[in-house]
Amino acid sequence: MSLMDDLCKAGMAEFQEKLRLQHETSMHAELEKLLITAKGTEQEISRKDFEGFKKLFHRFLQVKGPSVNWEKINKPPEDLIRPYDKIKAQGLPDSVAASLNKLVVVKLNGGLGTSMGCKGPKSVISVRNENTFLDLTVHQIEHLNKTYNVNVPLVLMNSFNTDEDTKKILQKYTHHRVHIHTFNQSRYPRINKESLLPVAKDLGMHGDQADAWYPPGHGDIYASFYNSGLLDKLIAEGKEYIFVSNIDNLGATVDLFILNHLVSQPKEKRCEFIMEVTDKTRADVKGGTLIQYDDKLRLLEIAQVPKANVDEFKSVTKFKIFNTNNLWISLSAMKRLQEQNSMDMEIIVNPKTLDGGLNVIQLETAVGAAIKAFDNALGVNVPRSRFLPVKTSSDLLLVMSNLYSLDAGSLTMSKKREFPSTPHVKLGSSFTKVQDFLTRFENIPDMLELDHLTVSGDVTFGKNVSLKGTVIIIANHGDRIDIPAGAVLENKIVSGNLRILDH
Repeated sequence: MSLMDDLCKAGMAEFQEKLRLQHETSMHAELEKLLITAKGTEQEISRKDFEGFKKLFHRFLQVKGPSVNWEKINKPPEDLIRPYDKIKAQGLPDSVAASLNKLVVVKLNGGLGTSMGCKGPKSVISVRNENTFLDLTVHQIEHLNKTYNVNVPLVLMNSFNTDEDTKKILQKYTHHRVHIHTFNQSRYPRINKESLLPVAKDLGMHGDQADAWYPPGHGDIYASFYNSGLLDKLIAEGKEYIFVSNIDNLGATVDLFILNHLVSQPKEKRCEFIMEVTDKTRADVKGGTLIQYDDKLRLLEIAQVPKANVDEFKSVTKFKIFNTNNLWISLSAMKRLQEQNSMDMEIIVNPKTLDGGLNVIQLETAVGAAIKAFDNALGVNVPRSRFLPVKTSSDLLLVMSNLYSLDAGSLTMSKKREFPSTPHVKLGSSFTKVQDFLTRFENIPDMLELDHLTVSGDVTFGKNVSLKGTVIIIANHGDRIDIPAGAVLENKIVSGNLRILDH
């Protein structure tokens, strides 16, 4: 390389550094202007939020190219991904009460039910026997507390979208044997993609200002939990671990064997972080996976993968497991790393287009990405039954059906089903909204022997329908198909003119 090339390169680097400083200075000035528009508690909370945002924005400006070098990615050593059966084989002590009294259950409760056509927090959608996600969670923990005579508290991480409604609903659990705490995720400003400045004009959430803010992903749990004061409070009460999961994952119940594995280790070798992973199927190819990188266990998300390697990332043969987002984390380690400012989670840049057509970006982080910062971190390969998310009406049909039985807030696969795998269900757009979905079923079909169901178009189901094997029902545009009461469809294709064909 010539001297001229060196000078050009150095000049470009200097220019880029000046540009970064300019963007950072402008952002800080705009944030101060926003703070002036508020007073008292609101200003204090926003100032704390903005401190976190400034750190994230600073790191965003520093990022050059992909966050991983594909050549340095290795498969994790076998001893860092433990099979669940080995953890279970360790057994349980005579009394599990001492372990449970060290545990806190945390549910990520920041999401709205809009994708399923519902208003308010997603956690208040009815999913089984009139029970909501939140009801089932409270029943599970109350059952633990009563059975073992312990005090496992429930903590909800709300967002500004869900906090007010959730607090009203929590009043109905006053007489349940569960202590419930809440704290709020941070509120960060969306960034204009062109100017790299906040789109907000003040701290308000009214009118078009509502679109100016966002909750910055569940990786924010570390900072917001710490800032709320709840982390210190729980440590003072003798709590040692949190079990974190998405509130819409109905398989994420407290597992006594994993908890026992955590608390039974000697202090100096104690595992500070467990990520539950499970085997990938074709439906999970985009899910984050665990890798070995720079001698650390690390979460690799599809957003971090160079375009040329995306197909390799999706391969079930090379990356066989994915992150369920069921995590067990040491509270004292969270406090230490937060105070040292050493979480260093990869930034997810999420582009959005607002209603008026303005292109914005929001900077987010994922809670599992912090795994590399914790000591003696492990992956545990758990059964698929611990991953039962309800993201769509197709998922809702599964959990409402006789495939599952409900006991003390926990769903388990029915013993009457011969195959342990869950059927693949794909309902069309007529079923997207929960209200529409419910009106299309007089009652939920018998699905014990179902392998695959596809429904498209204007289709309704009468009472006591039974679906077996592979069933495909397609109503053409303008046609309607009513599956009659008592119908048994086994390996059938039902098309627009209601011909029923063998599949």
